[in-house]
Amino acid sequence: MKRFLIAAAAGIALVFSAAASAQQKVRINLANAFPNSLTLIGEAPVKLSQKLTRLSGGQIDLRVNEPGALVPALQAIQATGQGSVDAAWSNAGFFASTDTAFNMFAAVPFGPGIPEYLAWVHHGGGLQLSREMFGKHGVYNIPCAIIPPEASGWFRREIKSVEDLKGLKMRFFGLGARAMNKLGVATQLLAPGDIFQALQLGTIDATEFSLPVMDQKLGFHQVAKFYYFPGWHQQATFLEFYINANKWKSLSDQHKAMIESACGDLTRDVIAEGEATQFKAMAEMRDKNGVQIKKWSPEIMAAIEKAWNEVIVEESAKNPQFKRVFESYSKFRADYAIWRDHGYVK
Repeated sequence: MKRFLIAAAAGIALVFSAAASAQQKVRINLANAFPNSLTLIGEAPVKLSQKLTRLSGGQIDLRVNEPGALVPALQAIQATGQGSVDAAWSNAGFFASTDTAFNMFAAVPFGPGIPEYLAWVHHGGGLQLSREMFGKHGVYNIPCAIIPPEASGWFRREIKSVEDLKGLKMRFFGLGARAMNKLGVATQLLAPGDIFQALQLGTIDATEFSLPVMDQKLGFHQVAKFYYFPGWHQQATFLEFYINANKWKSLSDQHKAMIESACGDLTRDVIAEGEATQFKAMAEMRDKNGVQIKKWSPEIMAAIEKAWNEVIVEESAKNPQFKRVFESYSKFRADYAIWRDHGYVK
């Protein structure tokens, strides 16, 4: 009888343990703004899902859906706030139609490289500002990756002067588009999966998208042969895990910590892979596909920077929230300058 009671008690304990485990399991349906197979930024949430499976022992089931499977790519963050999807993988620039200040948390023209941008976001007040803003829309955001400088554009013909830019129709992202507008370029934001067709059909004359390894995969070199650097508009670009605020609140502290830890680990992976893979893609497109890799002339760069400075003044006057965020960012950069100028070999 004693053995029977012990066995029965153990059995009951296992039942309750299994029930508790079942209650703890969390499923998160995520809308990816980028194709799941796209190097670095599209693959990243898939890798995040794998990391969370390992960390949680299968308790966190992050399901990554292709763009358009749940909601259109450019509406993934909005849908997350509305509760139409649990989460999104995107960046704040895709939410900038709500408030231009969101652009500041994605990429800033003529902005900092990875270390300085990470420092402002995590230790200079950037993350607090972004969470305050996203919180008003029912979204909780976690910085989850950051990529190196992007290329600044694919063109069908060589751009020798600012005059050559005038009248071009170009896909362009974020605040950089505002500067290009001032130089006579008609910009529009297209989802990643729509860019190649628009370029091929002539709906746009030129495009920028991302790093060489991603641009290569999307095939822009098949249509345009002049590839310009540096990516003045995105010297470093954040990608984030966005989750519905109520969904986030429903998670246990342990599950929240797992997601945060996995995002930190993923950030390291993306930085390293981003730096390790660009030279091969650039060399292949140059040597095998006839791509001409160009750098903007000092005159054109000066004109672009002048246009960007005008955008800062105009946007700060028009949007108090942009002014507030930009002042935080600018102060941090000014304070950081003594370290940047003395600590690094130029």
